[in-house]
This record gives sequence, C-alpha cells and structure tokens, in this order.
Amino acid sequence: MSQKFDFIIVGAGSAGCVLANRLTASGKFSVLLVEAGAKDISPWLHIPIGYAKTYYNPAVNWMYYTAADAGINNRQSYWPRGKVLGGSSAINAMVFIRGQHEDFNDWEKMGATGWGWEGVLPYFKRLEDAGFTDHPLRGSGGAVTVSETTHGVHHTSYHFLKGCEQLGFTLNADFNAETQEGVNLYQANIRGGIRISSSRAYLKPARARKNLTVLTEAHAVKLNVVKPDAVKPAAVKPAAVKSEREKPVCNGIVCMQKGKEIHFTALKEVILSAGAIGSPQLLQCSGIGDAELLKRLGIAVKHHSPMVGENLTDHLGFNDYYKSNLPTLNDQFNSYAGCIRAGLQYIFTRKGPFSVGVNHAGGFVKSSDDRPRPNIQLYFQPTSFINAPKGTRPAIRLDNFSGLSMGISQCRPSSRGSVKIAHADCRVAPTIQPNYLSTQNDCEEMVEGLKIIRQIAQTPAMRSIIKEQINKSSDDSDAALLEDFRRHADTVFHPTCTCAMGDDPAKNVVDSRLKVYGIERLRVADASVFPTITSGNTNAPSMMVGEKASDLILHDHQ
Repeated sequence: MSQKFDFIIVGAGSAGCVLANRLTASGKFSVLLVEAGAKDISPWLHIPIGYAKTYYNPAVNWMYYTAADAGINNRQSYWPRGKVLGGSSAINAMVFIRGQHEDFNDWEKMGATGWGWEGVLPYFKRLEDAGFTDHPLRGSGGAVTVSETTHGVHHTSYHFLKGCEQLGFTLNADFNAETQEGVNLYQANIRGGIRISSSRAYLKPARARKNLTVLTEAHAVKLNVVKPDAVKPAAVKPAAVKSEREKPVCNGIVCMQKGKEIHFTALKEVILSAGAIGSPQLLQCSGIGDAELLKRLGIAVKHHSPMVGENLTDHLGFNDYYKSNLPTLNDQFNSYAGCIRAGLQYIFTRKGPFSVGVNHAGGFVKSSDDRPRPNIQLYFQPTSFINAPKGTRPAIRLDNFSGLSMGISQCRPSSRGSVKIAHADCRVAPTIQPNYLSTQNDCEEMVEGLKIIRQIAQTPAMRSIIKEQINKSSDDSDAALLEDFRRHADTVFHPTCTCAMGDDPAKNVVDSRLKVYGIERLRVADASVFPTITSGNTNAPSMMVGEKASDLILHDHQ
C-alpha cells in the first residue's frame, strides 16, 4: 500500500532542504523528503577542512566520472557530488557567491520570467545572515550564515591580494553586493567554525515538525507517471482538471531502500531536487526525455522532451603551482605536530586552518579590456598538490615542500555538454559528457586567464614569497598555454543547466514556475533549472532556487 503525502521532494540537497523547511512551515501540508544518501552525522561534514575527508568518500559522495572528453585531451574528469543530507552543500568548499546581477537578467531575457536580478534578490536576502555587513543588498537573520574568513586564512593570502592590486585589480569589500568585480578574501557559509550546509540551516530546524517525513538511504528510481484519467479530479484545483485530462500526471515515486521497493503517492506535486545529474537521470528513467534515447533503452515514452539532460554547463579550472619562501599549510598539515596544533586551536577557539575551506582568497576580473564584465574567477590556496598521486586533491596528499597555488576558472563558458542515461535502471550512473573547451571563445578566455595568474606571480608582492613555479609551460605562446590547459584543467564542481528553465517547450525542460513541460504535477527545483550557469560558485544560487520555488509552489496551492 502506497503512503500518501501532499508533496514529495526527491533529493535533500542544497535546494531540497530549503523546500522541505518552507513547505512544512505552515503545518498545512504533509511532505516526504527522500534522500539516496545517509544522515549527515560524520564530524568531517561539519568541520570546514573536512572537505579533504569527504572528497573521495563513497559513503557521502556519488563519485561520478565523466566520459573521456576531447577538450581535455580525452581525459575523464572526476565529479564529486553530495550523497548525504545537505547534498553537495555538505561536501563543497563553502565559498558563498551569488553571481553577477547580469546573470539573472540574462535568465529573464531567455524566457525565465520573474528570475531577473530584482526577482531573485529578495530570496538571496531571505536565505542569508550576513552579520558582518549592514549593506542594503545583503540579508540578515536568514537560515544560512555567511561569514568573512579573516579568522582562518593563511597570511600568504594577503601577498596574493597585494599582488592583484599591484597589477591594477581593485579590492572589493563584498562580491555579493553592488558589483562582483575585484579581489578579496572569500566569504563562506560558516558559523563559529562550523559548515552551514542546507541540512544544518534548513532541515535540522524542521525535523521536529510532524508534517515532515525524512527518508534516508532511499534511492528514487522512478517517477510514477500515469494517464490523466487515473487521477481523481478532487486531488487538484478545479481549474486544473481540464489540463490534467490532456497531459500525463506524476502522482508519486518508486524508491529502493535496502533492496526493498517502496511506493509513495503525491496528492499535490512531486518536486525533483536531485541536482544537475540526478534530476535529468530520474526524468529519463521515468520516460521523460528524448524519445529515441528512451526507446533504445526499452523505456516507455511518457513525454518526448529532447532537452532533458542537454545544455550541461560546468566551470573548468586550472591551477599553477609554486614553491614558496614562506611556510604554507603544506608544512603545517604535513607535520604531525602542526596538525595537532591546528586541531587544538580549532577545538578550543573554532579558528585556524581547520575553520576555513581550501580557497582563501580570489576574485572576479576581466581577462582583457574588451570584455564587458568580469569573465574570469581567481583562486588562491596556501597549499600545493602537484606531486599528489592521481585521484587525490588538496589537503588529502599535499606536496612535501612549502607550496602554494593560484587558479582560474571561466565565469560563463559557452561549451555545452549532456547527461544521458546509459541504462533503464536509475541506479546505474549516467553518461556525463562535458564537452569542455569546445568553442573558440572558451579557449581564448582560458588562455587570457592563464596569462593573468602568471602576471600576478610576477608582481613584487608575489615575487617576494615565490621561490619558483613548478608547472611551467614549454613556452609562452597561446598555443602552448592552451595545450597546457587541455592537459591539466579539470572541473571546479559546478554542473548546471540540464533541465533548463524558459518559455519554449522545444528548448527548455521547465517553465518559469519550474513546472515540467508536458507533465502535470511535476516540478524541478535545483541547479539543473539554471538557463545559464552563474558567474562563480553555484551553491548560493541553488539555495535561492529552493527559496523562490517554495513561494511559487505555496502560491499555487493556497
């Protein structure tokens, strides 16, 4: 017998936890939140530097690999995604970036009505508690604490910022206010030395509500999509009855938990918040996607929607590595005594290197004078890991010398990839094809960006601490720099846009109210609905989507 709830949310990630909180707040609606991963009980999920411990942990991480990609010399890219309460907000680097105002105005121009800057700003303000500022564009009292990181950044970060100023870049007091352009220490969703994931911010306060049921280690494998005459008209508003008689209706989900199949019924709606990989995968496995692909895998077509899984966009990054004249975190974390000191400092003060993420400073700059707005994101890390074994990352296996790194990623790449199921079973990982560096513009911007960090390295402030660059190019020509990039660039973990929002059912998957075209009572609310990727880290805009989606849903069911 199927259990019934008003709303079913698939995925307890950045947006899903927001929805679970907001939809249950009034007490009027019953909500089931389904998460394939486990509870977020490991301390490494809450200690900021714990990123290093969860990066390759299958207990909390989907650990996807892409297909071989010609743009990066036929290499595969490793894509960690959160498989735990809080989703990727529980395992990411915690940098809090809204994106540029123009990003959202572009969304509205592309048909996402109501999602321009003025339309999303109230939701950014509602979600955040930025207690370090009283700027009118910032929020206070929200669920997500946003902090400055001065208490834990390494002193070499200030050499980086000085070097950027010497090169002509300005210090920006707040990347999330009037303008994103400039450099500074990064803000992070950290409170008192503790990571503030969407689970801690939104789900934890809502868990005591009787109208919220949270089911972990339950993998949603199929949406139950039925003919409209199989749904009682009483379950929907009268005005929607005619529409439901014309379109298939999603009235529930099927989950697998500990080898057992469980069915759940949604009396009002199912909302997918499984992320840019999980949401299109579940749609396709349920018969919503490109008909040719579905038929080839033996899946009954419920609705032909060719853009499901298409339009995949990700930020591609590159790091330069340097030996330092000054001690860096390499020295501290490679020393038993240093780790003990840092651990004790964290335990007693909640400060020090354990209390911040891996990216201490950075910013957003124009790669050339003819770029209309910042198109390159900068990163500074007081660590290096060039000699780490393949498959490891910063703070997991650091180099055995004083090292630091500077990196870049492109803000708005034009290359587009796809997520396509490889099997009818939703438990089988889909094929992820990023198609990195597949446009001339992306190649040009990356070369320009790489030149910038090498110019920063030559400033007096950085020359005073750099002993030598480790990964030098064969020469300084554009061709050599691009080849360097293809050999070593990799994801910065921001997959988006695979269920893109817009006003054209032929080009988009969901409309401006996040309703799936061609299917009644089904929405998507996560980073997959971005029409285009935002400039910078994508966790904050993903939570914003959850906030705005909750208002849209509640309005429709008043």
